[in-house]
Amino acid sequence: MSKSAPNVIFIITDDQGYGDIGYHGNPVLETPHLDRMARESAQLDDHHHDPLCSPSRAALLTGQYAARNGVSHVIHGRHLLSPDALTMADHFFAAGYRCGMFGKWHLGDNYPFAPQYRGFHEALCHRGGGVGELPDFWGNDYIDDVYFRNGEPEQCYGYCTDVFFDAALDFIESQAGSPFFVYLATNAMHSPFIVPERYAAPYAAMGIPDDRANFYGMIDNFDENLGRLFACLKRHELDENTIVVCTSDHGTAAGYDPASGEGYNAGMRGKKGSLYDGGHRVNFFLRWQGTLPAERVISQLTAHIDILPTLLDLCDIQPAADVEFDGLSLAPLVRGDDAALPERSIVIQLQPDEPKKWHHTAVLNGRWRLINGDELHDIKNDPAQNDNVSPANSHIVAAIQQEYDIWWREMQNAFAQVIAIPVGTDHENPVLLSARDWHPTRGRVPWMQRWIDRPEFYANGYWLIDVVRAGCYEFELRTHPIEADRSMGINRAVLRIGKDEYAQAIKPGDSLTAFTVDLSAGVTSISTSLFNLANGRERGAYYVYARKL
Repeated sequence: MSKSAPNVIFIITDDQGYGDIGYHGNPVLETPHLDRMARESAQLDDHHHDPLCSPSRAALLTGQYAARNGVSHVIHGRHLLSPDALTMADHFFAAGYRCGMFGKWHLGDNYPFAPQYRGFHEALCHRGGGVGELPDFWGNDYIDDVYFRNGEPEQCYGYCTDVFFDAALDFIESQAGSPFFVYLATNAMHSPFIVPERYAAPYAAMGIPDDRANFYGMIDNFDENLGRLFACLKRHELDENTIVVCTSDHGTAAGYDPASGEGYNAGMRGKKGSLYDGGHRVNFFLRWQGTLPAERVISQLTAHIDILPTLLDLCDIQPAADVEFDGLSLAPLVRGDDAALPERSIVIQLQPDEPKKWHHTAVLNGRWRLINGDELHDIKNDPAQNDNVSPANSHIVAAIQQEYDIWWREMQNAFAQVIAIPVGTDHENPVLLSARDWHPTRGRVPWMQRWIDRPEFYANGYWLIDVVRAGCYEFELRTHPIEADRSMGINRAVLRIGKDEYAQAIKPGDSLTAFTVDLSAGVTSISTSLFNLANGRERGAYYVYARKL
């Protein structure tokens, strides 16, 4: 590889919408470093990701629709990226890059899903979909937390966004001239909206509600860190040999309230999770100083699936294997060519445990948005998506429906696949199974730590596991993780593995109970029930540690 190979820094924030930046007209936010980046970048201005976290990240990292690789939601075991999928890091790794990941992953915490198994030489991240979620280290609250470096817990000091930027800057400065790829994925601006008071105070003083003031404060802190990154690149004379991407995973979480109309959403309808453009249209800035035109606005329809082929093209890297991308390389466009992209439809979709055609689906085609198969919007004439124009455009509805039918026939088997978590490997023993990854059978999955002792979250579900090696296994059941070690407050525990059931009594005050069983190799289900006979309540074990003996 040539020493002039460009470095790549891919920055993705969480829950920051298109309108949550001063450059896009936000009347309150001041984001000088993001604004500067926009002015120095090629901008994808009609760019779309999926409306929730894991599918967006899976598509960005693979250049394929997320469901093709087992990702169709953010919980319920539907966020585990197939071990067969090649990530952005896999491609850069194969091309001789040093690869580092810092922040939020949200594509599986166990082997072989976690980032240290997906092409990264170094990874520092929290677990789950956000700091303080069930599989994360107990008690993390954004400040002085324990994160996981290459899978091992490490005490970190400072505010979460500062910590992840610090780690990324250390990684960049340690490369000594080697080409590097950095995936910097902040958990900010995800809830809970926690930030040092000095960042939120100016917004609170304006009378902005607390959640939005803190949300905006998180953006201010991120912008400050982005400035530190630019200063680092300049200090090490890397500005002109480093591609920097900055985007978000989907629409805003707290910058706009559709019910009241308060906040700012750049004139769009919907927010995080929505099928309207406010749920999935995001900022996308790509800066390569001295090589790409600055402040070039590309208004053609683009999406997450285009980004990996684009970056490989810009870096003159061949894919690491014979992989077919669903997206297109946008390299000619960002270089300054005026060539038109071919007409195509982009599918935005989330699926439940049982895949359903047209479930929570938007199909984007040029100026058109077809939602759930029968609601049509013309973005050119109605960017706020107030009017359903399907009655007057039945031929367009039919044409887009036909394209979706083709897509669905190709993808429905992929949507139906359920990925199992391996146990009994040499890579990870024991394996932590948390209720965040349940396929639920009753109640609402308690995916936040602060919910698990509340009776309204006394739920249950099962995990799908792949027993890699036959033999004797210990399953340790807990309501809280090992580092919390709290009493379960139960009298009886049941473990079910496939069709086999095991039960035993629990002593008052015990923080765990363990079962030892012989297992055959293969894929099976595992579920638990914990009973408090005094009050009649039952729930699943929120934490199970599966150990090959």
